[in-house]
Amino acid sequence: MSDPNPGPAPAPRRLRWWPAWLVLAAAVVAITVVRFRDDLTFQQRNLTTGAFLLGTVALLFLWWTILSRARWRLRLGVTLAVLATLGLGSALFRIRGVSGDLVPILAPRWAKPGRVVPDAAATRPAPSAAAPAVASAPGRADFPQFLGPDRNAVLAGPALAADWTAHPPQVLWRHPVGTGWSGFVVVGDRALTQEQDGPQELVTCYDVTTGRAIWSHGDAAHYDNTIGGEGPRATPTVVGDRVFTLGSTGRLNALDLATGKVVWTRDLIAEAGSTMPEWGYAGSPLVLDGRVIVSAGGKQGKSLLAYRADTGALVWTAGNSGSGYGSPFVATLAGRRQILAFNHHQITSHDAADGAVLWEHPWGVGFPHVAVPVVTGPDRVVFSSGYGVGSELLQVSPKAGGGLSVERLWQSKKLKAKFANPVARDGFLYGLDDGIFACVDLKDGSQRWKEGRYGHGQGLLVRDLFLLMAENGELVLMRPTPEGPGELGRFRVFSSKTWNPIALAGDLLLVRNDQEAACLRVESAK
Repeated sequence: MSDPNPGPAPAPRRLRWWPAWLVLAAAVVAITVVRFRDDLTFQQRNLTTGAFLLGTVALLFLWWTILSRARWRLRLGVTLAVLATLGLGSALFRIRGVSGDLVPILAPRWAKPGRVVPDAAATRPAPSAAAPAVASAPGRADFPQFLGPDRNAVLAGPALAADWTAHPPQVLWRHPVGTGWSGFVVVGDRALTQEQDGPQELVTCYDVTTGRAIWSHGDAAHYDNTIGGEGPRATPTVVGDRVFTLGSTGRLNALDLATGKVVWTRDLIAEAGSTMPEWGYAGSPLVLDGRVIVSAGGKQGKSLLAYRADTGALVWTAGNSGSGYGSPFVATLAGRRQILAFNHHQITSHDAADGAVLWEHPWGVGFPHVAVPVVTGPDRVVFSSGYGVGSELLQVSPKAGGGLSVERLWQSKKLKAKFANPVARDGFLYGLDDGIFACVDLKDGSQRWKEGRYGHGQGLLVRDLFLLMAENGELVLMRPTPEGPGELGRFRVFSSKTWNPIALAGDLLLVRNDQEAACLRVESAK
């Protein structure tokens, strides 16, 4: 017999909120501390913040499923909904690389990457066709190698118009290109770059004024990494009628400029007994005195290799350092012409004639070194790296007996060039410090100013004006001085991540990223 006077029904258990609030409060405190830690680089702050956020989400998920006291049906429903949302998101989107600050970039899975230049094959000359002439345009200087004629991101001219309101850049052409971080070079009527086409790395030659594909050469090679991206990274070098290129997996090619036909090819990994760098080979070939010089990263005297430009025969090998990601750079310091190599754990100077090591200087904390050296005097040179390393001014001096010594004059963390290349002008160094434009005094490394987050883009100094392709695809014109960046104008070119170096031949500016390429006409000063 049932009880005629049953007691009150038990009260439903309330949600146990305090573990969730504790997790959220700890996350807020931890992330706030990380964001204000000056000893961490901007990228390290982003990575640590991301790790805390993922950990917070995981702990909240455990709280909900185990400790929340919610009804089991509600817990199960919410859990299944979260898992379904994550699964759907993973099915629809992929991580298409990261920004220069290591923030993931999402892209729809149905937007497949790849080279989709329309009618490219139809515009290439047939193998039997006579090779067209390659001539420099009247009054237009060539841009034959990485960062320009002197490989230092500094151009003597022509002077650029500073008023983009009255004279904005004009887009002559634009079209899709394959992935990769190579820049353009321009010789005569030809613009050349490297790009990925499925399983092949291409060296592609375009008509500079129309964007029409003239020829392309492909090699079976492929590099891809979520952080580093896909495709070749080095910019071609053109000397005379030859194009010299280095692919991401270490294939060194000499091609005919007119037709793209192979003159000779070498495999750096086989030649040097090295292994492919973590982020792929990225150093653009240096051509000096009829020799093609590349950083191979081999041991036992095979870090830096020199080949005959005409035949590809190996001339000399030198050094024992692992390969970095910077391009070999030639400079005359303390009266000696030398090749500077930004290697994995050190800077190495080689005699330009035979590759003999002249001096070495320890560098960095194991992260990639990319930016080219900046020569600031007859015996002084600045090196700079990101990841919290900063910059150093080195002085090179003769030693008794004919050798060279190197001394650090100052060290500063006020300019950390991750992979953008700084430039020097009138006693000051200008460049992107972890994505923010900055000015550093060359006398002591002190910072005059730091303002304007442009991301990890690339730029060129043209007389007193600085052309900067920001990471977000916006072209920025500045007149930097010790008083400030002097921004003059902006022009939107791309709408996606842009890391590639830019090229300026006369009034033609060649720009690209891992999706598109474009040629802009920038007005010259009257």
